Amino acid sequence: MMNRFVFIAKMLLIGAILTSCNSKNKETAEQKDSVKTTSKTPASAKKTIVFFGNSLTAGYGLDDPSQAFAGLIQKRIDSLGLSYKVINAGVSGETTSGGNSRIDWLLKQPLDIFVLELGGNDGLRGIPVSETRKNLQAILDKVRAKYPDAKLVLAGMQIPPNMGQKYASEFKAVYAEIADKNKITLIPFLLEGVGGESKLNLPDGIHPTAEGHKILAENVWVRIKDLL
Repeated sequence: MMNRFVFIAKMLLIGAILTSCNSKNKETAEQKDSVKTTSKTPASAKKTIVFFGNSLTAGYGLDDPSQAFAGLIQKRIDSLGLSYKVINAGVSGETTSGGNSRIDWLLKQPLDIFVLELGGNDGLRGIPVSETRKNLQAILDKVRAKYPDAKLVLAGMQIPPNMGQKYASEFKAVYAEIADKNKITLIPFLLEGVGGESKLNLPDGIHPTAEGHKILAENVWVRIKDLL
């Protein structure tokens, strides 16, 4: 009988020890979870980068829009632990005129970095360079007026010479002119290393593949990383 009581006492003691250990483990796990939660930056506290463009920004033709260069920039930012969120404000078919009409609505939300990628469709349609220049400047003026502390970036574009060598040269030059006039960051040619490369573009020869967008993302990153 005595041996039976000793056995029961030992089992109760073991049970109490296990319960205590489980409780401590739970507390430790909860503490870790608490640290993880508090270490994350709330979405509302993150600064905002807006990519304002056309189908290139929107990721036309890709199975997953996050494979476009704007989405890849977000992944790079996240991997570095930087407190920025990317907003992809690309609309396929957008011209600088359309962008100038749309920008007022977009500026209802705060932004810290504004990347302007428009003009390609102007060039393909043969819109006068003077008109493209006027619209790009108007967009930048509106952003600066609403958010004077925002950092502005202009993505340069080029078009094939089949529109005429004079037109193509004037079109290419307008981006550097605007960037210099406004003292803002210039991405000389967004499609550098991709434009004209059939293996990096969709069958239309205009829009990059997922691999092409990786190169675009790098073209953008080298110009904006120091702004973050």
